[in-house]
Amino acid sequence: MKHFLFFAASLLGAVTVNADPIDHRHEVEQWRADRVARLTAPAGWLSLIGLEWLKPGENRIGSAADNDILVAAMPSHLGVVSLRGDGSVHLALAADCEALIDGKPLREAVLVDDAGEGAPTMVSLGTVSFLVIDREGRKGLRIRDTEAATRRDFAGIDYFPIDPAWRIEASWVPASAGQTLEMGTVIGTTEKYPVPGTARFSRDGKTFEILPVIEVPGDAQYFVVFADRTSGRETYGAARFLYIDPPKDGKVTLDFNKAYNPPCAFTGFATCPLAPPENRLDLRVTAGEKNYRGGHAD
Repeated sequence: MKHFLFFAASLLGAVTVNADPIDHRHEVEQWRADRVARLTAPAGWLSLIGLEWLKPGENRIGSAADNDILVAAMPSHLGVVSLRGDGSVHLALAADCEALIDGKPLREAVLVDDAGEGAPTMVSLGTVSFLVIDREGRKGLRIRDTEAATRRDFAGIDYFPIDPAWRIEASWVPASAGQTLEMGTVIGTTEKYPVPGTARFSRDGKTFEILPVIEVPGDAQYFVVFADRTSGRETYGAARFLYIDPPKDGKVTLDFNKAYNPPCAFTGFATCPLAPPENRLDLRVTAGEKNYRGGHAD
């Protein structure tokens, strides 16, 4: 942004950042275009067709009725996924199956899940692929199809009008050592994240606080999961997401024009966090993404 004019909004120092309106509009429009490109990409959230939790022992997978995990887009018998006692997941492909494991024509492999530091093992066959996810020790298969109806029939995203007044500079209060925030998820688990600090801002004569978290250690931005008085009405009920840059000179910028829907607004096969009580704002945030009209109910 080229020019910033700052106007005092509260004794806490929270101010609206009045950027050049044309520059700000272009920035948000480009952000929206990039967001839609990621969402609709072949490996984007719209391509999900299944989330299947593994039972201990053998889990046969394929399109035939005698499988434990039924996936219509797969061959009749793709193979057997075994959840072993030590928590590892092993795949043995059927003799006539031409699936690839991490792009290689292997017959079997131990599948690395998404909880480790490296990339999870990808199993692919034609337009379909899957990997193992780990949610608090619970293992499941996240299944994608580039020809999924949710991707093919994507209805676009509706937004509130871009409004520079919702690009707010908030005061930053560093967190105490070891501070964390717990967030429930749509699958009933609870996740705990480090809290780097508190963002305080004013709106309509009232002061509000919001707690960003560090989603992944080393990330360049902080992650905000919030709800407000539009949630469940004009916007997705469970939460909306927002990323912010770390503080500079004791301030952070909250551009709610970039608030966006979680994957669960588009698919029932995601494991999204829910807005914690600390981030349920008692105001209408009329900026960012609205409810998805093609949508998955929350």
